Amino acid sequence: MRIGIVGSGKVGGTLTRRFRELGYDVSVANRRGPESLRPLADQTGATAATVADAAKDADLVVLAIPVRAVEDLPKQAFDGKIVIDANNYYAERDGEIEPIADRAVTSSRWIADHLPDSRVVKAFNNISASHLGRNGKPYGENGRIALPIAGDDTAAKQVVEGLVDELGFDPVDAGTLDASWRQQPGTPVYLTDLDQPALRRTLKV
Repeated sequence: MRIGIVGSGKVGGTLTRRFRELGYDVSVANRRGPESLRPLADQTGATAATVADAAKDADLVVLAIPVRAVEDLPKQAFDGKIVIDANNYYAERDGEIEPIADRAVTSSRWIADHLPDSRVVKAFNNISASHLGRNGKPYGENGRIALPIAGDDTAAKQVVEGLVDELGFDPVDAGTLDASWRQQPGTPVYLTDLDQPALRRTLKV
């Protein structure tokens, strides 16, 4: 599987490193262009790419960028792709996006509406980048952190669940994109590192 990562900040950089450690072919991109990514590419063996190329050449794309920046993405490059939405909406950074701020839609639904031919799955947004990078554990080991996964496409969610497991975390089906508000900032599962039974219980709150 070829993985494209759009965003080279804390989460994007961490996932670039971790997926490369697992042996995946990874391309990483940001708005500043490939030259700005040479250090990360040299450290990890990932390919520095433009956003369009990182998405177009991938089977699965991770978005780890400010939510507002989704409006500027080359949408056609994402057509048919599984897109992991690792983003969180913060009004102080993204400005007021009225439908999200008014809770008319979840941030993931808003993103899916902007990428209508993609298969959007919400994941990796409720764990800190540092814990994502170093707190994964082998399957079956005690104390494994569970991560919620929300989406409308069952097959796409299964692919993402497999990646979550490979990274050392227990995947938990958190429902549809419209239910993904339960893993957004300010909810009981955000930045809490719950195990699988506790995460399932808390998502029902």
